[in-house]
Amino acid sequence: MKHRHKIELLAPAKNADYGIEAILHGADAVYIGAPMYGARASVSNNIDDIARLARFAHQYHARVYVAMNTILEDKDLTQANRLIHELYEAGADAIIIQDMGILQLSLPPIALHASTQMDNRTADKAMFLEQAGFSQIVLARELTIGEIAEIASKVTVPLEVFVHGALCVSYSGQCYLSNVLTGRSANRGTCSQPCRLPYNIVDSEGRIVVKNKYALSMKDLNLIEHLEALMDVGVRSFKIEGRLKDLSYLKNTVSLYRSRIDEILSYRTEYKRASVGQSKVDFTPDLQKTFNRGFTNYFLYGRKQNVWSVDTPKSIGEEVGFVLDIASKHIILSLKTALNNGDGLCFFNCIGELEGIHINRVEGNRIFPLSMPNIKKGTKVFRNNDYTFEKLLSKKTAERRIASFIDIYDISEGFRLVITDEAGYSYELTHIIEKELAQKEQTNNIVANLSKTGQTIFVVTDVRLHLSHNWFIPASLLSRWRRQLTEGLLNERLKNHPREEVHHTSTTHAFPEPKLNYLGNVANSKARTFYSQHHTEVLQPAFELKPQTDVPLMFTRHCIKYSMGWCPREEQKANNQYKEPFFLTHASTRLRLEFDCKVCEMRVYKV
Repeated sequence: MKHRHKIELLAPAKNADYGIEAILHGADAVYIGAPMYGARASVSNNIDDIARLARFAHQYHARVYVAMNTILEDKDLTQANRLIHELYEAGADAIIIQDMGILQLSLPPIALHASTQMDNRTADKAMFLEQAGFSQIVLARELTIGEIAEIASKVTVPLEVFVHGALCVSYSGQCYLSNVLTGRSANRGTCSQPCRLPYNIVDSEGRIVVKNKYALSMKDLNLIEHLEALMDVGVRSFKIEGRLKDLSYLKNTVSLYRSRIDEILSYRTEYKRASVGQSKVDFTPDLQKTFNRGFTNYFLYGRKQNVWSVDTPKSIGEEVGFVLDIASKHIILSLKTALNNGDGLCFFNCIGELEGIHINRVEGNRIFPLSMPNIKKGTKVFRNNDYTFEKLLSKKTAERRIASFIDIYDISEGFRLVITDEAGYSYELTHIIEKELAQKEQTNNIVANLSKTGQTIFVVTDVRLHLSHNWFIPASLLSRWRRQLTEGLLNERLKNHPREEVHHTSTTHAFPEPKLNYLGNVANSKARTFYSQHHTEVLQPAFELKPQTDVPLMFTRHCIKYSMGWCPREEQKANNQYKEPFFLTHASTRLRLEFDCKVCEMRVYKV
C-alpha cells in the first residue's frame, strides 16, 4: 500500500482549557508554553495543567508540544533539564527549543522540535538540524513556496509552517530591537513589540516622508487558500499563531482550517489526518469576524504586495458600509450587511487615527451609538466586534467523537462483546450469565442501548448482532456493558498513544556556518560546546549577554522602499525627492534603515 503522509493542524494553547477547545474544534496537535523559558513568558503553564491537556489530547492521538524556545543562560540549565524530564513524565509529545545547549543536557527520550526562533530558512540549516536529532523543523515565515520545496527535498523530518496569525516583521530569533529600546528581550520571551508603534519616516535632511504611521507593523498571515500547494511541496504541519489571542479567535480559526484540510484530504488520498475523531461545530467559521490586521500571504509567491498594516496595528475587522448622513443622536449608514445591538464599529478619522463606536441600538440602517463620534459623510465603517458571533462562541460550540462499532456474540457461558474504533483499536468484554429467551423481539432494544454513548468521546455507528437465539438482556445490563466497553476502549487508546521516543546521541557534523557572532544567540557554555563540537567558532556571545553597538538590530524582508513605491529591483518609480539614509523616529527613538537590494532585505540600526 502506498505510504500516506500525515497532515497536522497545529493550534496555539494559551492554557490547558484553550488547548482542549482547540482539540475539540479539530486540531491534531497543540503547542503550549512551559512553566518557564517559553517565547511568550506571559502565557506559561504548570506541569499539572500540561499533564491534563496531554491526557485529553491523547484520547484522540492528538499531540502536545511544549514551547521552551528561548535562549538560556548557564544559571538556567539545571532547571531547564529538570523541567524537560517533568514534561516528559507529564505526557508531552515534544519540546520546542531555540537553544542548542539543550542538546548537551541529559535528556529523556522526548522529541525535539527546532523552533522558528532558530532562524530556519535554508536547506543546509534544515539538514544540519535533522542530523542533530530534531524530529520536526519550524520554518521561517518569510520563505517562498520554492524555498520551502528546496528544503523539503533535502530532509525527511516533517516541516512545520505558519499558515495563520500575527507576523513578526523580523526574521525570528534575529531581532534585538525590543532588548535595546526597553531591556525586554524577544529571545528571552519578553518582547515589548516596538514594531507595533507609530513612527515618522524621515530622510537624511530631516524631511518627514510619512508621519505617524505603523511602518514596521505587518498584516496578519492567511494561507487558507494555499494549503494544498504547501502539502504538495512537502509541508506536513500547518501552524496557527495566537497563544495570546482570545478563545473566539482560537475556535473560529481552528474550525475553518480543519474544514479546509478535511476537504483537501477527501480527494487527495495520498494524505491523511494526524489524529482521529470528527469535530462537529455549532457555528459557521468566518476569519473576518475575529482579530486580524488585514490579511496577506506574505512572501509565499515572492514580493507581490504590500505587507504592512501601516494605518493601525489594531484589528479593524470587516468593512460593513459607509456614512450616508449624521443626525444628532444617530448615524445613517449604507450597509453591506446587517448590524446587531452591541456591535463594535470603527473608522479612520480625519487625521487618520482609528476610532471606535459602540452600538447601543440598531434600527435598519440607523445606528444609535453609546456616544456620538465626530464622523463625516462618506467615511468607511468597519465592524471589529460582532456581538452575536462573539456571544455564540462564548458557549459550548464543538464536540469531537471517534466512530466505533460493537459486535455482540452469544457463547456457551454467556455473551462476548467487542468494541472497535475507526483507527482499529478494540476492547473485548466477556460476561458470564445464564441466558434467557425473550418473549418479544430484542434486536431494537439491544441496538438502542448499546448505541447510547452519552458524554463519552465515542459515537457508535453500528451494532452487529451475532446471536443464535432471541435472548432477553435487561437494559440495565446492556448499559453497564456499554460503559465498560467505552472505558476499556479509551484506556486502550491512551495506552497505545504513539508518542515518539527519541534517544539523543552526541553528533559532530559541521554546522553550516564556520563562525558565529551575536546572531548565533549563544548564551551558555553548553551551547558554546555544542558549536565547538560541530566545527563552529563562536566569536561573540548572545546580544543579551554582551550588547553590540552599531550592528543591525533587525533583519526583515519587509522593505519600506518597496512599500513607498521606490524599489529599484521592481522597476518602481524613482525617488527623486527624498535622500537616503531613511530613519524611523518615535518620541526619543531614532532608527536608521539600511537596504541590501542584492538579498532583498532591510536592516534596522539604533542611532
